Amino acid sequence: MKAYILNNGWMECDENWMVVQSVLGSVNDKTPQVNWIKVPIYSVLIDHPQGKILFDLGCHPDAMNGHWSAGLQAVFSYQMEESQSFVKQLALTGTKPEEIKTVVLSHLHFDHAGNMHLFKHADVYVHQKDFEYGQTLVHLSPDPAAHGPYVKADLEVPVKQYHLVDKDIELVPGVELISLPGHTPGILGLMVHLENEGTLIFPSDAVIDHRNYGPPTKGAGVIYDNIEFFNSIEKVRDYAKKYNAKVMFSHDMNLFKTMKVAPDFYE
Repeated sequence: MKAYILNNGWMECDENWMVVQSVLGSVNDKTPQVNWIKVPIYSVLIDHPQGKILFDLGCHPDAMNGHWSAGLQAVFSYQMEESQSFVKQLALTGTKPEEIKTVVLSHLHFDHAGNMHLFKHADVYVHQKDFEYGQTLVHLSPDPAAHGPYVKADLEVPVKQYHLVDKDIELVPGVELISLPGHTPGILGLMVHLENEGTLIFPSDAVIDHRNYGPPTKGAGVIYDNIEFFNSIEKVRDYAKKYNAKVMFSHDMNLFKTMKVAPDFYE
C-alpha cells in the first residue's frame, strides 16, 4: 500500500480563518494589519491492493472564474499552476480519473469537493451530518451568499452512490475513516497504517494547522461547534499516541513543505 500526496495548488486568505485570533488589536494598536497567507490544497491517493482510494478533491479549476460565489472569491483566492491540475497530479501516480472507484470526502466545503465532476462513476463516502447540513444549506435559498462554504454545483454532481458515514469504520484493511465533528457537523478523517512508515493521520479541517493542535489547542475561523472541534482534536491526539502516528494537518504550509508529494509516496 502506498499513499501519494497530490498538490492541488494553494489558497490565499486572512490567517485568522486558519487559526482564530492570529492577529488581535490592542490599546496601542487598534487597527493591526492582518497576515495574508498561502495555504496548501492537497488530496491523498491510497494505492491499495483492493483498489485505489482518493481522499478529498481540492478546489474546482474554475473557482475564480464564476464557479465560486463572489463572496467566496473575495475572501479566498485559489491559485494553481498547470501542473497542479487534478488530472495531471493523478497522472504522476500512473492513475486516470476513471480508475478511481472509491472517493472519500472529508467534508463538502468548496476546497475539498471541487473536482467531483471527474468522479461521477465512483462510490463516494462522506459524513452523514455534513452531507445533510450542506445539502440543506444549498437548497434552502437560491442565493449563493446563503450557502456559506458549500458550493451548490459541487453538491449536485451525480455520482454512482453516496455512502453516508457517522462513526469510525475500517474502509479496507489498513485504511480507517474517523468521525471528527466540529469544523462542520461532521468531518471524516483518514488514518492509513503503512508497512514501512507507520501510521499517517489526515484529519482534514478537524486540525487545520499545527497551532490548532497545540498544545494548547486553538480554534479556527470557521467552526460549526466549538466543543466538538476541541474534542475532535483530542481524539486525533489519542489516535496519534496509540499508533505513534504522524498527523498531517490540512492547510499548514510549513508542514506541507516537508511532505513527500507525488510522484514520491509513503509506503
